[in-house]
Amino acid sequence: MADLEFYDVTLRDGAQSEGISFSEYDKKMIFGLLDRLGIDFIEGGDPASNPKDAEFFANTKSSKLVAFGSTRRKDTFVGQDAGIISLLDANTDTVCIYGKSCVSQVEGVLGATKDDNLNMIGESVAFLAGRGKRVIYDAEHFFDGYKENPQYAMQTLMTAFMSGADTLVLCDTRGATFPSEIFDIVKKCVDTFDGAKIGIHCHNDIGTAVANSLVAIEAGATHVQGTLLGFGERCGNANLSTIIADVALKLNKKTNVNLSKLTNVANAIAEICNIILDPSMPYVGSAAFSHKAGTHADAVMKEADSFEHVKPEEVGNMRHILVSEVSGRSVIVDKLKQYFPSITKTDPDVKKILDRVKELEKEGYQFEGADASFIIMAQKAIGTYVPSFSLEKYEINASSPDGKNSATVTLKVGNDIKSASADGNGPVNALDKALREVLSEFYPEINKVSLIDYKVRVIDSASATGAMVRVSITSRDGYRTWTTVGVSTDIIKASWKALVDSLEYRLSIKE
Repeated sequence: MADLEFYDVTLRDGAQSEGISFSEYDKKMIFGLLDRLGIDFIEGGDPASNPKDAEFFANTKSSKLVAFGSTRRKDTFVGQDAGIISLLDANTDTVCIYGKSCVSQVEGVLGATKDDNLNMIGESVAFLAGRGKRVIYDAEHFFDGYKENPQYAMQTLMTAFMSGADTLVLCDTRGATFPSEIFDIVKKCVDTFDGAKIGIHCHNDIGTAVANSLVAIEAGATHVQGTLLGFGERCGNANLSTIIADVALKLNKKTNVNLSKLTNVANAIAEICNIILDPSMPYVGSAAFSHKAGTHADAVMKEADSFEHVKPEEVGNMRHILVSEVSGRSVIVDKLKQYFPSITKTDPDVKKILDRVKELEKEGYQFEGADASFIIMAQKAIGTYVPSFSLEKYEINASSPDGKNSATVTLKVGNDIKSASADGNGPVNALDKALREVLSEFYPEINKVSLIDYKVRVIDSASATGAMVRVSITSRDGYRTWTTVGVSTDIIKASWKALVDSLEYRLSIKE
């Protein structure tokens, strides 16, 4: 038996985040990912709010799926309330309804009396529970309401509990309550409602949603709501990926979540949402187990727990040793082992590579996120680099009135010299297309490579348009992803260097 149950609201609360919009297909994909991760309950949305959510419930059947809605409207018979009926029509085993806990909200927002609100809560819960639904009651603005009128806030919970709700969720709806307040109020509710599950639903408006959720668990809450990646309306919701890992690895609580899938699912959901996962997100971020300083990297390779509080693989992540001008020999050797298995710390080639890293980073290169360029640079530094092609020349025509650019690239491949021309949306795109056209004749595997990210960073802004720029290109071929870098005062040359490294790296990989 799990000690805690997790309830994800990504498909409803998360969809209220600025810049997030889900198609029905997106919702199905995310639901499937959360299901396979082991999330206990997945809120699908409000079936009464829009046709897309209603369609989603009609086409999705799972014991984990939860329909969300409000208590009946004021002056409406519960059996005729459209929202309540839509919760029944969603055909889920579990429903979650929310009601007001705060007197000022009841009177100012609903225009109802305190007794009206209690009747709305009690009748709605009883109607749904009486038809075989497990009812989770979300006490909206509970902490604000408790601080305003604790007796009434507790009365709303008692009404829901006595009417058939088995889970009472305390919502920090404005996200403005401090952890010490959360602990005391949750503890009071846990002690009062013996036989009910006490839940917690926190928003992050003062940056304490995860902390508030954790102290609520320590106070006795056993039901935790949030979004897996923490996004949501305004400043977001409690980040379940962090909370789940914290309770499992730090509090030793039993959960139904498969931690080894956590990072992969987090990245997959970020991709569906078309957002970039914060590299510094605990446990699942790409930088969560990254080490750059030479002394840190050396130490973590000797004793992992010197700078890592858990093993990366426990949450499905991996360690990254970043190469930079502060790297030591151990970092360089660790990076090179995959390509030069016999290399050691005392090998003179290590010093050559380390010196070259420092020279190039002084010029503006940055290898910490560009492993592919680092490997090519290392091969050049120790004399083992064998190019797959060499440039004879390239020419760019940027005078097209329709904004299209053209490029001609001439390469030498073995003893052959070949040229190709291509049009593109800008000079870099034209160069890329012409380069690929020549190479694909000799190396068909190039057709598998796609450019998925292109970034330009001005290194010395004081030089204005004559500044040194650093171009980073990320590519993939369906199996792997890699990043390369180029630096120059000429953005085209910097882009060319990164493009060439990208394709050279792919051609160096043995299938």
